[in-house]
Amino acid sequence: MRTREGGLVDADEAVVIARVRAGEPEAYAELVRAHTPVALRAAVAWGAGAEAEDVVQQAFFKAYRSLGRFKEGSAFRPWLLRIVVNETRNTVRSAGRQRAVADREADLLGGEPQIPESADPAVAAVRRERSRRLLDALEGLSEDHRQVVIHRYLLELDETETAQALGWPKGTVKSRLSRALKKLGLVLEEGLRDGPEGGEERG
Repeated sequence: MRTREGGLVDADEAVVIARVRAGEPEAYAELVRAHTPVALRAAVAWGAGAEAEDVVQQAFFKAYRSLGRFKEGSAFRPWLLRIVVNETRNTVRSAGRQRAVADREADLLGGEPQIPESADPAVAAVRRERSRRLLDALEGLSEDHRQVVIHRYLLELDETETAQALGWPKGTVKSRLSRALKKLGLVLEEGLRDGPEGGEERG
């Protein structure tokens, strides 16, 4: 059985982690293969840019060195993503810069399947515009609200995993996600009213 990332299910992960702890470091490669895609998405979402692969590699190395402190029975993915996010922040901070929204958008969308040439260009344009509006709206959220939306929807974690990744109670994840989505909705609705479509007269 496989997860949506094409990686290991939790039961298999526990076995792999036990093997690594028992002195079989080569087994760690299975965890790396399983979680690299979501780790890269997390690094890009938090602004790692061209350093995303280096950030993820360093995060996996730190996770390996800390595996002795990993709580048995916990899910590996949210634990790893906390390390990835921290490593990304350190990288961005040390570089003394914050990446532009447009650059981040290009990175986030770069891994998506290409729209077929036969597709209606108008449909493709609408899709790009919606993505741009969403990312612009995310930038306007508070840090906590942006974190919970990114983890739940861009990284596709469930509520329990999001709580583990962010170190919050599940109730906090629920309440902050609810408030964040309301704010996003208001921002996106306002953008639609102020955008080109909203300014058109309807006959």
